[in-house]
Amino acid sequence: MKLDHGVIGNGTLLALVNPDTGIDWLCAPRFDSPSLFARLLDEGKGGTWRFLHQQNGEAQPLRGEQRYVRNTNVLLTRFEVGDDAWEQFDFMPYIQEGLRHRRPPRIVRYLRPLRGAPRLSMDLDLQPDYARMDAEPRTSERGLEFKGHGGMAITLHSNVPGPYLASGRPFRLDRPRYFVLDCGSSEPYMHMDEIDRDLDLTIASWRRWAQSCALPGFRDEAVLRSALCLKLHQYGETGAIIAASTTSIPEVVGEPRTWDYRFCWLRDAVFTVEALRRIGHFQEGRDFLQFVLDVADTGDLQPLYGIGAERELTETSLDHLAGFRGTKPVRIGNAAAEQLQTDLMGEVVLCLRTMLTDARVDPGKPGYWMPLVERMVNESRAAFDVPDLGIWEYRGAPQLHTFSRAMCWAAAHHGAAIALHFGLEETAKDWQQAADDMREKVLERGYSEKTGMFTQTFENEEADAANLLLPSIGLVRGDDPRFISTLNAYRERLVRPTGVMRYVHPDDFGEPKSTFTICSFWWAEALALAGELDESIEFFERVLSHANPVGLFSEDIDPDSGELLGNFPQAYTHVGLIHAAMTIGTQLRARSGRYHAWS
Repeated sequence: MKLDHGVIGNGTLLALVNPDTGIDWLCAPRFDSPSLFARLLDEGKGGTWRFLHQQNGEAQPLRGEQRYVRNTNVLLTRFEVGDDAWEQFDFMPYIQEGLRHRRPPRIVRYLRPLRGAPRLSMDLDLQPDYARMDAEPRTSERGLEFKGHGGMAITLHSNVPGPYLASGRPFRLDRPRYFVLDCGSSEPYMHMDEIDRDLDLTIASWRRWAQSCALPGFRDEAVLRSALCLKLHQYGETGAIIAASTTSIPEVVGEPRTWDYRFCWLRDAVFTVEALRRIGHFQEGRDFLQFVLDVADTGDLQPLYGIGAERELTETSLDHLAGFRGTKPVRIGNAAAEQLQTDLMGEVVLCLRTMLTDARVDPGKPGYWMPLVERMVNESRAAFDVPDLGIWEYRGAPQLHTFSRAMCWAAAHHGAAIALHFGLEETAKDWQQAADDMREKVLERGYSEKTGMFTQTFENEEADAANLLLPSIGLVRGDDPRFISTLNAYRERLVRPTGVMRYVHPDDFGEPKSTFTICSFWWAEALALAGELDESIEFFERVLSHANPVGLFSEDIDPDSGELLGNFPQAYTHVGLIHAAMTIGTQLRARSGRYHAWS
């Protein structure tokens, strides 16, 4: 199994579609619900939904050429087998209706003949509740009916007769055929004309969203694909943004670095919001900040939440699943929700600053937001000297992580900017004084004169790629001699041909092996900020070459094979791509003096 899938979604569901037509991963009725199809984690019994080609009386697997319909999240796969040719559209309806979008929990698969009349059959291997439930179909007048976990009604209807669907009997693709899977939807069955309409309207809605993106003039197609991918990771009902659509795709095959990423990490979500804001999208940020207000009301901030603001995300293992390429454990839930990570408050304030002070956003009265800002600043000041488990979520002893201290500074510094924006001068002065004190300590204790670099913690002298973000948050300039020295040190310690390591020292599970792709894009952006633009571009292009055939990235890259590993698609990686491309684009325009499209 390779991560060459496309992703489809609509803010209600996400699904991964293999070029062999198999839907290998789908959770319903929410992103973090139990799976209905999980071939990704067990090729034998995980379940998939695919089409087969009938040749000489035998069903043969397919593999087509997959791409996205331009500037959309609609997948198009083309097939040619002998004299036959056809195309398949896979999408979830995303249809603008006034100021809202209709996003039913529905997958539409639309097959259209191009040449000949191929004989196909449908293989629907539905395996609810992570393949822990039997799903015996009942044939209805219009198709098949199933019961999922929690009694969820699952229906499949088609213009192929129901008995053909139940038995896997071949059908002729001599006219357009459609297959619609509803996951708890109360929407009515569809007609062929309605399929055409929903496809056209979904394409139009995605293109309308894409057309409002401000692009950097550098690798615009990759930026746009990343933006469209990020949009799919926001749960429309609550505004939560998940880290990835999957669980337990390992960082290294055969090692227990397997985690469930189907939750909302505040850190990842903040950077996602900023990436979308940089390209001109604000509604996603408004919706996420409302989610932050909601979870802040429930108690102390924690690193991650369920997409319905759930705080308890108990981590357990599914021993009956073989795992991705046989790698166990397969985990659901994530114990990192219980960790102390003191960078969180700074990231929330960063998000608040860019959203509340942007002239294109109406923040409303200061009294609505300032209590949250004040709370984040005060908690950061109190947490500055408190050891934590850091951005990489170590499962050992807490330490004074340099990046976490820098983010405590960011809460006070950027909180002061928000206070000044709202005319609260005395508050701004107090917070900025606290920020200045914290910055002095970070520069004194987080930078090692001996190694010539910013270190992972105040107590050790290890390299940590998180420190590549220090110019981005404003702690130091990109051309600060300490940061330039850090880049030189990291170039020797962390940079590999396939990308950049988070760190190289042993952790709770041994020695890290895979490069962490968001760190690779952080490196490219850091080089640009340091004035090393040509090296930045060369490295960006090298990392970009590892995208899968439809332009998507996972979390990690195997340094030996160059293959994608880790949960997929990884929102954080695409965030890093957008930020790096935007910064490089700005630097290229400055260097060439071409600030106008016509110049």
